[in-house]
Amino acid sequence: MDEEYDVIVLGTGLKECILSGLLSVDGLKVLHMDRNDYYGGESASLNLIQLWKRFRGSDAPPSHLGSSRDYNVDMIPKFMMANGNLVRVLIHTDVTKYLYFKAVDGSYVFNKGKVHKVPATDMEALKSPLMGIFEKRRARKFFIYVQDYNENDPKTHEGMDLTRVTTRELISKYGLDDNTVDFIGHALALHRDDRYLDEPALDTVKRMKLYAESLARFQGGSPYIYPLYGLGELPQAFARLSAVYGGTYMLNKPECKVEFDDEGKVVGVTSEGETARCKKVVCDPSYLPGKVRKVGKVARAIAIMSHPIPNTNDSHSVQVILPQKQLGRKSDMYLFCCSYSHNVAPKGKFIAFVSTEAETDRPEVELKPGIDLLGPVDEIFFDIYDRYQPCNEPSLDNCFISTSYDPTTHFESTVTDVLNMYTLITGKVLDLSVDLSAASAAEE
Repeated sequence: MDEEYDVIVLGTGLKECILSGLLSVDGLKVLHMDRNDYYGGESASLNLIQLWKRFRGSDAPPSHLGSSRDYNVDMIPKFMMANGNLVRVLIHTDVTKYLYFKAVDGSYVFNKGKVHKVPATDMEALKSPLMGIFEKRRARKFFIYVQDYNENDPKTHEGMDLTRVTTRELISKYGLDDNTVDFIGHALALHRDDRYLDEPALDTVKRMKLYAESLARFQGGSPYIYPLYGLGELPQAFARLSAVYGGTYMLNKPECKVEFDDEGKVVGVTSEGETARCKKVVCDPSYLPGKVRKVGKVARAIAIMSHPIPNTNDSHSVQVILPQKQLGRKSDMYLFCCSYSHNVAPKGKFIAFVSTEAETDRPEVELKPGIDLLGPVDEIFFDIYDRYQPCNEPSLDNCFISTSYDPTTHFESTVTDVLNMYTLITGKVLDLSVDLSAASAAEE
């Protein structure tokens, strides 16, 4: 272990694995260590016995739930936008050859106490029960504007500079009511709260276009895809990639103490009495607790069920977004469901998650609006975890720390963090202009 590396990565969470893969492909010498004896860190996938150990303190789950190894329960479940940045990163690094994807059946939104399919195109807007007849026409006009909008073609801008015009101003031009704005902002553009309304509209229009293009890609009922056997496959795929390019992986390394010189710059990492030297360290917040601050908490519930979520057209995989305004909250609630059709549970079983940014210390009460939509559950687990973000200055200490995973059930915010870290570490911007058809294995 007494060697010098360009970068030592600590923790095998998804963000760390993507970065070690990208850095290895760039030709850097990478050592990747984890104190656990399994891949994935916070974003691991657990089988039934591991799930019971973690939440029930015993390793004897009831037999009626089926075989433990048929379960791959993701601790941080998130769907991928078919044309989103994570898929671009997967293609850019050629990791797609280690993974099989399948489209997600449904994308829904909670509105006035009911669950509705999210309309994403002008045609769907006309059919949606979310809006009355006149509102449908207005929404259709707005959707057509967004579909035709091209940043580089001023003729499509209708005289508006979307880098200056706020989302609120753009939407008021089309006269859309609050109800419509709610599902557009939260279920299509995937904003997590309402701050976006007073920010430049370009970001929201781009997010809506990403949703519509992703939806068109697999002709499914949603813009999302998900790997067979769950997200636990992703860190391992990037680990393989890193190994192909000469990266070294070590699991089950206790302590992993980061060492600094007199000026506070990182010089290496010590484990079991040996120190590996390095120029830079990349890690999750748990490896450098003194350089992060707590920014919030996530409340979540994990349920095992024997049926799909009601009112989602029997979808075997689905996301339901509950916008904050509908619940009288400060931030959105997310409902995620996956099943044996993605090989994450035995036949006939469904895994559902409800998650949100915690505003109290009582997840059972706080998550009730989401749990009420599930119908009967076989088992349910509650959990709250703290969210951290780095407060160090990487240019001074050469430590690059990822932000904890947020409660969203899709990957866009996670990848933004990874791409920003990549730029900080290398000084380069990752080129994501790839041929998206390379990931079409998903269609089966």
